[in-house]
Amino acid sequence: MSQLNRERDPALKPIEVVILAVGFLMAVIGITNSMPTYGFLPKLGPYPSVIIRPLILAASIFVVIAGNPFSRSIAEKWPGFKWAGHIVDVVLVALGWFVLWAYYSELTIIEEEGFIDFTLFHAIVSILGCVVFIVLCWKIWGAPLAIVGIASLVYLFTGEYWPWIFETSPLNYVDFLNSSEDIWFNLNDGVLGTLMGILIFTVFPFILLGTMLERTGGGRSMIKFAVHLTKNFRGGAAHAAILASGLFGTMSGGAVTNVVATGVITIPMIKRRGFSPAFAGGVEATASSAGQIMPPIMGAAALVMSDLTGISYLTIIIAALIPALAYYSSLFTSVLFEARRLNVEESIEDLESDDFKIEVQDYVNLIMVVAPIFIVVYSLIIGLSPAGAGMSALFALIPLSFFNPVIRNDPLAILHALARGGINFAQLLMAIGVVGIIVGVLGATGLPQDFALLLGKTAGGTGLFVTLFVAAVAALMLGMGMPTLPAYLTIVLILGPAMQTLGLSVLAAHLFVFYYGVASSITPPVAVAAYAAASIAGGAPFKTALMAMRIGLAKFAVPFIFAFYPVLLIVPEAFNSGASFTWLDFFSALFRLVLFIYLISSTVIAFDRRRLPIWELATRIVLAVGVMSLSPLIHWAAVLVTLAYVIWHNMAFGRTEEVTA
Repeated sequence: MSQLNRERDPALKPIEVVILAVGFLMAVIGITNSMPTYGFLPKLGPYPSVIIRPLILAASIFVVIAGNPFSRSIAEKWPGFKWAGHIVDVVLVALGWFVLWAYYSELTIIEEEGFIDFTLFHAIVSILGCVVFIVLCWKIWGAPLAIVGIASLVYLFTGEYWPWIFETSPLNYVDFLNSSEDIWFNLNDGVLGTLMGILIFTVFPFILLGTMLERTGGGRSMIKFAVHLTKNFRGGAAHAAILASGLFGTMSGGAVTNVVATGVITIPMIKRRGFSPAFAGGVEATASSAGQIMPPIMGAAALVMSDLTGISYLTIIIAALIPALAYYSSLFTSVLFEARRLNVEESIEDLESDDFKIEVQDYVNLIMVVAPIFIVVYSLIIGLSPAGAGMSALFALIPLSFFNPVIRNDPLAILHALARGGINFAQLLMAIGVVGIIVGVLGATGLPQDFALLLGKTAGGTGLFVTLFVAAVAALMLGMGMPTLPAYLTIVLILGPAMQTLGLSVLAAHLFVFYYGVASSITPPVAVAAYAAASIAGGAPFKTALMAMRIGLAKFAVPFIFAFYPVLLIVPEAFNSGASFTWLDFFSALFRLVLFIYLISSTVIAFDRRRLPIWELATRIVLAVGVMSLSPLIHWAAVLVTLAYVIWHNMAFGRTEEVTA
């Protein structure tokens, strides 16, 4: 039985059928809301914000609670109190629907009359709405973001007692009532504000497209092609895993999804070649997490970034190209050095297997993957909105999917895929709702501007480096166990103004935080992508996470490099006023970036042409820092020393590589 048929088992429980039905209804609403104008189809959307936002969120709350009920959690710990869990579930749904109805009712009055007087009722509704989203976010995504949401609410009402720049003006009764507008009854800020609108009107189509792409059979075919394309690489299966995960990850947008979809095939291949389980899982985890930074799709965050910054989606994916290629190059070189260390040779074992023979259907499946991506890019070029481009690709993918025999034998799998897309979107909205709370508090208190002014007093590059470091650590901490999008949004809204005050462009600041949000999925102690890969590889989870972080070390360095060398982002929007792109600066930075990747990749494996002694490891780290120094005198001196050192190392040890296990 196919994976699609297993997931849509006819023995589904009634509540599971209802959940799928609501998820499919959400998908239909999202499609009709974002559908561009076609001459042969009536245009239904976009629907009024005051209607579609509470409608989608009401369905999302039901889907989340019905699919992850508190009655189940309570019954597992205290079987005799399952009834209490049912009460919690009913109360949360009722509260969620009530506060959303209040939002619709009051916003309708505002639209008709232009204003309303905010009362204690509105403040209570706002607090109840925040409680619902915080509880559901904690339930689905864990504690980190939910705790930040709670801290934000506490800060809003107690800010006058906080020290230093966190102190706010005293909150009187009128201010308390007005805060309800900032948090709940506002189409710009708060839980149902701009961010929620971006998700519903722009991102939702790409969530549906990604879900459909995952389920059309293209994943296995991409792995086959990757195996054949990397057949002459020494790392073999490990290099194939990197290539396949990069291709698959750009459309799926989820690190764990990518690991599960490709890792079940690639990880056993890597282990058969002689690599350790921890290394096999680490390679798959790092490659899968990096799919979100690989243009042209880049998951949903690139779309949100476009809306937040006002920079076109095409500009963002062009800017992201060199950093993404640099990161994947570092993965390729790390695998090469590990293959040398283990003396792994090329093998055609996988190519001779019937499982990896390329057939006609594989070419058809590849077209089903490539065509939607091409349609997205082409639609953007001719002027369609991102949502319209996503819808055009989705409409093309649905008929194309029938070229897959799995879909022909089970056409309802398409409806099931759309329903799953709606369910995935519902879960994501719980996290975005909490981010909306944080946004509302930041807008009401002005904390980001105060923080920017404080850091702006710090001198020059040191101030920028400190701010970048704080942003990186915060993104890693918030991203633990969370989707990339909420982690990226939370940090960029708090620290983005400070980063820009210290000389970083808007685009560079957003890309920097985005990269670290992605990197959180392989960062211990909550390295969700690495743990998923470890379960497939049969390796120790924490050891696999540490290996993933070692292999993916460049992911932590590349954002700092393009922050200080915006020329690597290519586009004019990467520069502040007074600076511009030049080919000389670009090729200079690119050449030194290549040397940096070589030095760092060999250092993390501790092997090049031989096992590297301590003094060589230290030398390579110092040279890696030197070649990326901002001072021309330092970085060109480091380049000359690096070239001389590399030539010496290869001439001295190139013919006598040590074989160590």
